[in-house]
Amino acid sequence: MTSPNREQIDAALATVQDPEIKRPITELGMVDTVEITDSGLVRLTVLLTVAGCPLKDTITRDVNAALHRVEGVTDVDLTLGVMTAEQRAGLKEILQGGQAQREIPFSQPGNLTKVFAIASGKGGVGKSSVTVNLAIAMAQQGLKVGVLDADIYGHSVPAMLGVADARPTQVDDLIMPVPTPSGVSVISIGMLKPRRDQVVAWRGPMLDRALVQMLSDVFWGDLDVLLLDLPPGTGDVAISLGQHLPGAEVVVVTTPQEAAAEVAERAGTMASMMHQRVVGVIENMSYLACPHCEPGPDGQPGHKLDIFGSGGGDRVAETLGQRFGYDVPVLGRIPIEVSLREGGDVGKPVVESDPSAPSARELSSIAAQLTGRGRGLAGMQLGLTPSNRF
Repeated sequence: MTSPNREQIDAALATVQDPEIKRPITELGMVDTVEITDSGLVRLTVLLTVAGCPLKDTITRDVNAALHRVEGVTDVDLTLGVMTAEQRAGLKEILQGGQAQREIPFSQPGNLTKVFAIASGKGGVGKSSVTVNLAIAMAQQGLKVGVLDADIYGHSVPAMLGVADARPTQVDDLIMPVPTPSGVSVISIGMLKPRRDQVVAWRGPMLDRALVQMLSDVFWGDLDVLLLDLPPGTGDVAISLGQHLPGAEVVVVTTPQEAAAEVAERAGTMASMMHQRVVGVIENMSYLACPHCEPGPDGQPGHKLDIFGSGGGDRVAETLGQRFGYDVPVLGRIPIEVSLREGGDVGKPVVESDPSAPSARELSSIAAQLTGRGRGLAGMQLGLTPSNRF
């Protein structure tokens, strides 16, 4: 049997991506030394970005799998090393594209990432549950999706995605978002605290800095969609979002009752004040399917119990549409289901754990509507120059 050559080995290693950065390890300078013996043994060293990299087992598995697929490889002897400070600086320069100054990539002209801010007027309407399920549903469509948990005080997204105890890897002062089993990347202020039980007690300027840091200091890579789980209400973070991401589009989450609908209208109005477009309303906890009634032939419940009343989502959409002068649709009505609640508690959202559930199907439908929309021009520089030819 002929032993493989270096070109074959390099080509195989180029198929291995760093699980956090989502780029080939050969491109990132992580392959240090490679030796190929006459017997077909490949002896190599791969450099981790930091000691104790949480995903080193994934890298080990992927490197071994890629090399064993090469004809002539009889065995692999892999050693994991750690980058020096100079090598990390070089990696940081690669990731930043040679730019010395960090910037928010999603606010730059020509950036094609769709940014959706999930907002609500009040807490307790299930906004975070909606966010994580939409993220996974979009990832299931084959999109690269990131979630920024901008609810600084009430950060619950990491637990709902099953990575509550995960900590991001840092390359100097550049932060890698945490990958999840569903393929969604996430960052949250909860991941940056020394302890999970530590309380965040910040005021305006620090909240703004935290949002900017999670947008600019995190290497998000080439995302198709970024979802931001906003804190409820119309406070500092909503204002900062409008200033730093004017092109973000807003989805308002409400529940059917009158009290929730009234404050949800304020959240939508706040977005318009920051020159952001409200692209739709989601009515969560819309109804409870009667447990004693058989569903119809189309799978719809035979009888719906309006636990929290009805009509809230329609009222919010109609009011905002009249206020803004454009159509604001109701994107969907999500029923109350035990599987929806349980999925968030155990870190496996319902669109992943029980995709046939009515709530999962509705959330997947909403995700498809959002990703199928054309990217808005609000906040984008069009490259036009005024002329004085009059």
